[in-house]
This record gives sequence, structure tokens and C-alpha cells, in this order.
Amino acid sequence: MLRAITLAFALSIFPATAFASSCPTIMAAIDAALPSAKLSEADMTKVKELRAQGESLHQSGDHAGSEAALNEAKKLLGI
Repeated sequence: MLRAITLAFALSIFPATAFASSCPTIMAAIDAALPSAKLSEADMTKVKELRAQGESLHQSGDHAGSEAALNEAKKLLGI
């Protein structure tokens, strides 16, 4: 019985940790695309602001907000 409870708890925690680790992956993709991006100055500024906002939200534990901001930056970059 204890084994089943432990397994259920571990399986409920695993998706949260997997989701949380997607933020750094998205940030890395943005960082890789920035040097070769052909954007207007305003769009480049917006992407950098969204990237910084996403990192800040990730560090504060708001992974859903972080992913939303980072995905918006990816959309502007076309990736």
C-alpha cells in the first residue's frame, strides 16, 4: 500500500518538473535565433523584453506565465 501511494505521488510530481524544465529550452532557442534574426528594431526590443520577462517569471516559479511570454517571443522570431 505504501509503495502504491509513493508511486502515485511520484507520478503526480513528474509532469510538473518536466513542464518546468521547458522554460530553459525555450530560452535557449530564442537566444540561438536572436543573432541571425531579421527584425525591426521595435520587434527586436519586444523579443528581448519578452525573453527577459520569461526568465524572470521562470525564476519566480510562474512557469505557465514564463512559457506564454517566451512563446510570444518565439512567434515574433518566427521559430
